[in-house]
Amino acid sequence: MAERDVWILGASMTKFGRYPDKDLIDLGADAALAALDDAGVTMADMDVMGAGNLMEAASGVGQRIQKQVGQNGVPVYNVANACATGATAIRCVYMAIKSGEAETGIAVGLEKMGKAGLLGSAPRSDKNVYEPSGRYGSVMSVEGRVGTTLMPGVFAQAGMEYASEHDGVAFEQFAKVAEKNHAHSTLNPLAAYQKRFTVDEIMNDLMIAYPNTRSMCSANCDGAAAAVVVSGSKLRTLSLEQQRRAIKISASVLTTDPWEEACQVLPNVNTLTRNAAATAYEQAGIGPEDVDVAEVYDLSTALELDWYENLGLCPAGEAEQLIRRGATALGGDAATVNPSGGLACFGEAVPAQAIAQVCELVWQLRGDALGRQRDGARVGISANQGLFGHGSSVIVTR
Repeated sequence: MAERDVWILGASMTKFGRYPDKDLIDLGADAALAALDDAGVTMADMDVMGAGNLMEAASGVGQRIQKQVGQNGVPVYNVANACATGATAIRCVYMAIKSGEAETGIAVGLEKMGKAGLLGSAPRSDKNVYEPSGRYGSVMSVEGRVGTTLMPGVFAQAGMEYASEHDGVAFEQFAKVAEKNHAHSTLNPLAAYQKRFTVDEIMNDLMIAYPNTRSMCSANCDGAAAAVVVSGSKLRTLSLEQQRRAIKISASVLTTDPWEEACQVLPNVNTLTRNAAATAYEQAGIGPEDVDVAEVYDLSTALELDWYENLGLCPAGEAEQLIRRGATALGGDAATVNPSGGLACFGEAVPAQAIAQVCELVWQLRGDALGRQRDGARVGISANQGLFGHGSSVIVTR
């Protein structure tokens, strides 16, 4: 079979925040209908659907959305893949079209987690029983005693590890990442939080898990995002305006942890994300030097410096120099990173955020990103990781 091109025809997301008057399916339907409208098609035109959700993963959210936006008997892939869930939903549709099984499809990510609290393991037991148990033979719960699996703490540890390996990286550099992203958020009407902060305000904010202060951490939100995807052959049958607005998916990659003898319990998120990015660049036939805009997973801003190096946006050890000179901000001299404001600003509704990142790339490459437009953007990459040991990268090009 000849190589089949795959294109994003429409994209939309809800504003992330709190929706006490809408349930999960209402949010997913809102995003799906808006994406279909943006694409100039209807649910009747779809051949396949991918739906990502975590909190109600066993409830058939894709089929439930269909009942609200249009039920036409197409296959639905309900997926749950931690913070890579949305990207995995897109990948299900992408693979169905790439294989020739479908010509059109829609991917939706949706979640109600505005009141979920801190994400991580269950609270530790107060019982003083210290006997080996469980898969790893632990004698006590990690939570609250010798470490943490709560997300701010996990990514604080990742930030401190990065700082320990690179001279010149300290609390201030992580705060500068947050300063950049909060400045970008003021230009994004869909961001949950749209407020500019100075570096001093960020560093003096409530400390959550050093070096992450409150304004460096994402907030759990309700929200949904959707993308309509079509084959190149299908696109050629559509109007010239639909063709003009379509954005090509040049690569879609999902990885898991490689074999490492010392890393069979805790995931090595740097290796798997580097592998995903390298494979995505190879598939797309480009290099990191071609990237104009990147949307990366920054559950805390301490992660973003790692992403610069994992995506090849700079050589190892030079991420701090990019942030110091403002190179990754709008108007900077490197790829613009998180022009949406990132998760710390537009919030995190886990299964929706990866698709929301793709929405931002679509708007950037169309030239529709309003006041936060990266001039001349032609190539974008979104990247996510999940702490179950998987990473994903999607490259989209104009």
